[in-house]
Amino acid sequence: MSDAEDNVETKTFRRIERLRSLRIEHRDLDDVIHRVQLDLYADEIQLKRLKKRKLLLKDQIARLESELIPDLNA
Repeated sequence: MSDAEDNVETKTFRRIERLRSLRIEHRDLDDVIHRVQLDLYADEIQLKRLKKRKLLLKDQIARLESELIPDLNA
């Protein structure tokens, strides 16, 4: 295997691991948001920040997934 192929595989592996990590964080954040919403005295600002972070994670996940799709024109 050439160095270029090995480098591509290493980058792909890192992206997959990052994607896995982001998905876990997104799921965990979803659980936290759900628990905070159940609290009658929940801090609305904290809840908004959590939801914003969750949306940012969703965007990062979508971007990484898009990068992992092979280019059909290649």
